[in-house]
Amino acid sequence: MTKYHVGLIGLGKMGAPMAANIARAGYPLTVFDLNEDTKRDVAAATGATAAPDTVTLARDCDVIITMVPDGKAVRALLIDGGLADAAGAGTIVIDMSSSDPNGTRALGTEMESRGLKFIDAPVSGGVKGAENGTLSIMIGGDPAVIDECEALLSTMGGQLFRTGALGCGHAMKALNNYVSAAGAVAAIEALRMGEAFGLDPNHMADILNVSTGRNNTTEKKLKQHVIPKTYASGFSLGLMTKDIATAVAVGKATGQDIPFAESCLAYWADALEKIGPDADHTAVVDKPKS
Repeated sequence: MTKYHVGLIGLGKMGAPMAANIARAGYPLTVFDLNEDTKRDVAAATGATAAPDTVTLARDCDVIITMVPDGKAVRALLIDGGLADAAGAGTIVIDMSSSDPNGTRALGTEMESRGLKFIDAPVSGGVKGAENGTLSIMIGGDPAVIDECEALLSTMGGQLFRTGALGCGHAMKALNNYVSAAGAVAAIEALRMGEAFGLDPNHMADILNVSTGRNNTTEKKLKQHVIPKTYASGFSLGLMTKDIATAVAVGKATGQDIPFAESCLAYWADALEKIGPDADHTAVVDKPKS
């Protein structure tokens, strides 16, 4: 099987290990990041080529992956930055960022008009999942294009889910993170209540994890980050709040009654204002009282 020349843009906490897995699987790889030191270091570590700019990367690659903060950054790269115009007809662009699904669909129309193939494939699983190549990848778009990319995506993900039309992957990612955020708040508030009543927080975590209250936060965050106050899960408060806002926007766009989701967003937005976007999202436990 011929392996595509892959370009990956965005070499942060997730993008760098994803690049390593692509290179390890034998794909020719070109990388780009706005941070020159990061770009150089990842290229050296993976054997990839460091592109001087995104337009050069687009001209050289068959498949382009974007792993940047949000859909606005994706649009800035592809449209405003000229990447879409520089890429050859038939180039596949995979947005693995956490983007707004409606924006993704609008962008897809523009990409198609340029003769490009475009799918969305956001991920879940955190930095460890990226390092281990075990991410859950939620894919939206033309099934034939997904077929072309499946082997490549499998280098980064242990579970690949075809969610539907373009934008469905991004909608699923936002809804997943909303559920995760709601569970986090419930676990943290339960911990506070229990400790105030006289329960041991570590013992509470153990009990929750073998009971019906178990969730991602109880399993992977309470003892690891919340109770010891290390706050180093690798996912920021700003990104979590953005994803919840995207989920709420999906609900409103589809005419759903979502009072709990709106309350959850208000809680995280308050934490964002008081703690700051760069704090780890597990630091929400320190949110001052409203």
